[in-house]
Amino acid sequence: MINLSKISKIYSSGESEPTVALDGIDLDVAEGEFLAIMGPSGSGKSTLMHIIGLLDKPTSGSYKFDGHRVNYENDDHLADLRNEKIGFIFQAFNLLPRTTVLDNVNLPLQYTRGRAIPSPEKIKEALDSVGMGHRINHFSNQLSGGEKQRVAIARALINNPKVIFADEPTGNLDSKSGQQIMAILQKLNNEGRTIILVTHETFAAESAKRIIRLKDGHLVSDDKVTNRRIAEKDGYEK
Repeated sequence: MINLSKISKIYSSGESEPTVALDGIDLDVAEGEFLAIMGPSGSGKSTLMHIIGLLDKPTSGSYKFDGHRVNYENDDHLADLRNEKIGFIFQAFNLLPRTTVLDNVNLPLQYTRGRAIPSPEKIKEALDSVGMGHRINHFSNQLSGGEKQRVAIARALINNPKVIFADEPTGNLDSKSGQQIMAILQKLNNEGRTIILVTHETFAAESAKRIIRLKDGHLVSDDKVTNRRIAEKDGYEK
């Protein structure tokens, strides 16, 4: 589904030396994988996610998404691809305050052209899948951090994406809420969703099936998870 070949990203600003964020990354991600991306601050993991998620373009190299070379597409086409095929979950939740859960989940649909708008029943179904159907008419500022992240997952699912990108989804949560979020992501992966996770937390990475590590813009390791953590609602079971 995802093929990166010799992907580099260089940032230039004024008279300062250019910053090499990514340097010749080769990476393949198959449909149905659960991939975790790890690395220290400044390693390039967020830049890599932004490029894979079509939020940014590489400076050089080739990127094929779902069989199509996309790194030279115009911004409008990339936006359409994001809306149709990609769901995003962020550390900061990115919900609109003083707005209902229903309207927050409905938000991506406002930017989708030429597709049927799901009914409120379909939105409730997405919320039920993450245990939040009973909160559909609550405002987002009435929710706990874990509840906000579950709403964000429902929002990511509403367009039935092929890939879900999760950028530090447990970073603002306590341990129990973080485990609940990872349990939901594992459930979605078991149902066939491709999940790409950026995290600095070992417990979250070990919930995936494969871990790559970046350092100074280079991919330094790519390993299957041999002793995977299986997330449960109230904790982990080996």
